[in-house]
Amino acid sequence: MFGLLEPICLVTFLADECNEELAALGHRTYWDGYFASRAAPLGRVPAEVVHAAFYSFAEGEAARHIPSAWETIPPEASVAARLRGSTASLRRILGDERAGSPGLTRAADLTTKAATSAPMAGRVMYAGLRTLPVPSDPVARLWHSATMLREHRGDGHVAALVGARIGGTEAHVLSALDMGIHPPESFGRIHHLPKKRLAEVMDGLRERGLVDADGCFTDAGRETKQRIEALTDELAAPPYDALSPAELDELITELEPITAALAATGSQ
Repeated sequence: MFGLLEPICLVTFLADECNEELAALGHRTYWDGYFASRAAPLGRVPAEVVHAAFYSFAEGEAARHIPSAWETIPPEASVAARLRGSTASLRRILGDERAGSPGLTRAADLTTKAATSAPMAGRVMYAGLRTLPVPSDPVARLWHSATMLREHRGDGHVAALVGARIGGTEAHVLSALDMGIHPPESFGRIHHLPKKRLAEVMDGLRERGLVDADGCFTDAGRETKQRIEALTDELAAPPYDALSPAELDELITELEPITAALAATGSQ
């Protein structure tokens, strides 16, 4: 399900329309709009809360955008702009025929059934999205519900990382190694961090036996990464308990051509 839904969510970050909508509101940079619109369902919380909920960003990164991004632009406006832009991207990529098809409407209905049935306990980002109204438009509803499931999964992933004592930057290192990126410090999500901070992270992973002297996975490091991903999958399963086996099969069938169309453009 992650593979089927993720391309729907990625238009928010990779296509132009969402960024254009947020810029039109007055957000000065991509990251101003990102932090403001993604965190807005939590309310006007301080940067420390956003940092804790997002988890994977380095110390101080949230504070560069929160709360300044909300000083002149209400959180509600950023949420609405994010929805408009993401929906517009999906419509453009999918085309009028597929966007208006009964299959997409059915996929939206079933995705929403799953996304609104999951337990909220311990799921901060997911709970924030659950407080927002579910759009009536099928394309918007599909994006919104896929994004709820994405944040639900993300909350579970954070829990798995915390349980394994892997911090946000450490998680990026393990992901980089899993993707075959070496040195992992060159990974795009962390390469901009101070060299001293990256050296501290790598030293800490070496001390724990998760990476070797050359900055590559040890057996223990690879096993830790695999264990975190397996637990993330397990924690992401409850929403789909709301669907019967036949409904789940139907959802997969209806999502496959949507996902294929999005994947063909890189969700752009």
